[in-house]
Amino acid sequence: MNYFQLFDIEVSFDVDLNHLSQTYQTLQKTVHPDRFAHASSQDQLLAVQKSAEINDAYQTLKQPLKRAEHILTLRGAEMPNEQQSFSDTSFLMQQMELREMLAEVKFADDIEAAFEHAQQTLTQEYQQLLDVMHKQLFENNTAANALACDNLRKLKFYQKLNIEVDRLEDSLFDD
Repeated sequence: MNYFQLFDIEVSFDVDLNHLSQTYQTLQKTVHPDRFAHASSQDQLLAVQKSAEINDAYQTLKQPLKRAEHILTLRGAEMPNEQQSFSDTSFLMQQMELREMLAEVKFADDIEAAFEHAQQTLTQEYQQLLDVMHKQLFENNTAANALACDNLRKLKFYQKLNIEVDRLEDSLFDD
């Protein structure tokens, strides 16, 4: 299913999140279970299914990485399996260095400064890669889509690192 069509918006990585949210609310009102309280059980079931579909579409389109993956899927790009190994050894080395940097934060003389530096580094690298993928999605050709798939995979690594950053922050600064 094309979630962009469901929300009647252009297939694009750039989405107006306010408009998306408003459209979501409007769509959900049309299939709200209360509207089908006196309908047949089949119509009630269809309304629940349509509501779930709208929820899935909204969750996908409002999150940049899920949106990019949906766009690439619509284009027929072959998404690499997340379990598949990376051929980009420099990226893997960089990921190991970032993990080491995070592990060393709790042993730093100035924990707050070390944490801020780690967080800033991750945010900056994530944003740079996201910008590159955005340009590749805009190009929309076979080669650019393949590169966008690869970068999407890399961005998912950063997303996992950001979860580790959140856990680290909780362990260091929760009193």
